[in-house]
Amino acid sequence: MTKPLPVLGAALTLDMLALHRDWVLEHQRDVEIQSFASPQSLTGDMTPRLERAKALLDGHTGRLGLHGPFLGFQIDAADPEVAEVVRRRMLACLDACLALGADQMVIHSPITTWDHSNHLWEPAQAIIQTERVRYVMAPVISRAEAAGITLVLENVEDVDPMARVRLAEALKSPAVAVSLDTGHADYARRLAGAPPVDVFVQAAGKRLQHVHLQDTDGYADRHWHPGEGSLAWRPIFAALSRLPVMPRLILEVNDERGLPKGAAHLAAMGLAE
Repeated sequence: MTKPLPVLGAALTLDMLALHRDWVLEHQRDVEIQSFASPQSLTGDMTPRLERAKALLDGHTGRLGLHGPFLGFQIDAADPEVAEVVRRRMLACLDACLALGADQMVIHSPITTWDHSNHLWEPAQAIIQTERVRYVMAPVISRAEAAGITLVLENVEDVDPMARVRLAEALKSPAVAVSLDTGHADYARRLAGAPPVDVFVQAAGKRLQHVHLQDTDGYADRHWHPGEGSLAWRPIFAALSRLPVMPRLILEVNDERGLPKGAAHLAAMGLAE
């Protein structure tokens, strides 16, 4: 029996959601709100932004997530004072998740290309990094568990596709899973010899619960529409189809007005709706 095609979702600021609301609601697409990731959005009174989000999401029955904060820090912060800032920002974003009914929050992997090389010859540093993440994120993970929210670790500079999977497993929480950004993975392939994107899918396996779909030429973090770069979409979707459960497939592009363009390309290929 042929599996039904996955329905694409989208990563949207509130302004983008206002622009593409009909497109989202037509197929009740999964949504990832990206207007609660900056420090400015998580300090002071969040009520006006939350009320606008609720109004724009009225009638939406697809799954909802938020992109968590990441600007200016890593979740393996070694400085205790910085760790407090990280926790405060993460907990504020979890508050926004609760207010909106979101059950997923994207957080960035702390693993860099520097870590990749140095952890290979000094494995103790990988253990130290894991323990720093545990120290920084323990209250956040506990809050997420209690709220039924899953934190998904997104690759940024990850070269080894298993590195953040091992980190997620080491944190030993049902509230921690894995995300994949296709463009980031391809950038790491071109820059640092990472494997192809479909191997990242295979490596994450059942822990993969979220995917950012963006195309690139491997030069930078382009966030082009699928079809505008050089990614091999058929192998990527073939790998996704072999997973026990299809993760959320979230278009994350930098062309606000042209958002449906990449979805149309993947639909024309017979890969998604």
